[in-house]
Amino acid sequence: MDAMPDLPRQNRVPMFNMPGVVTASIAVLLAIHALRVFVLPDAWDIWALIHLALIPGRWTVAIDPSRIEDLLKAAGAVGDPDIVGAREVFARYIVAEPSASPWTFATYALLHGSWTHVIFNTVWLAAFGSPVARRYGPLRYGVIALVGAVAGGVLHVLIDPLSTAPLIGASAGVSALMAAAARFVFQPPPAYRVAQPWQLPPPQRLQTIAELLRNRTAVIFLAVWLVTNFLFGVISLPLDAEATAVAWDAHLGGFLVGFFLLPLLDRHRG
Repeated sequence: MDAMPDLPRQNRVPMFNMPGVVTASIAVLLAIHALRVFVLPDAWDIWALIHLALIPGRWTVAIDPSRIEDLLKAAGAVGDPDIVGAREVFARYIVAEPSASPWTFATYALLHGSWTHVIFNTVWLAAFGSPVARRYGPLRYGVIALVGAVAGGVLHVLIDPLSTAPLIGASAGVSALMAAAARFVFQPPPAYRVAQPWQLPPPQRLQTIAELLRNRTAVIFLAVWLVTNFLFGVISLPLDAEATAVAWDAHLGGFLVGFFLLPLLDRHRG
């Protein structure tokens, strides 16, 4: 009698061998952007942007109405006359409708400004979300991404409270997953001798901060991430036909949450 277990087939291309929850996340982001680009009328798309994106100035005047004048002055700051005019009109709309919706701290992550934007985020999601989902499962993967998005939105509002530019994009949630993955993916393989060819080595423990700082690969990754986010935050990047500044503060908020939240989730991993 053959006691060899049935081993999983390994004939799938790695690109399409992502965990199901990561594949589903990418599909949702791409589908939402396709719906906005190809299906929704412009008026509906603008409605979705206004009600689902995170607008710091709306939260500021909703919490502290005494800052309405500050918001209007910030909207009329020096710049291209057409852009300043549109910003002033939108600021007056926010002042007239200052109510803030709590769900926008999460829903903004579902919207993107261009195909370049959404594809860039999904590539990083595939790369760093996959190891997190494989190690922790769909629930903890989702918690890290969601809390990272919320934390990124909160930090963005705190740092730029008078901005009327809608914050959109999954980058904060993706940054949280990147930080979480950095806690364990840069370690060398564990010294483990399997008894049978189908047995897998035990998962590696998370590296402590001190261990990460002694890991050259991890340090280089963290340094490159911090430097590129700083540079992208002070310059405008061309996303298709539109030049826009990267919300580095949202990325930082998500990254910090992913980095420090993961050990708490790891303690209860079954």
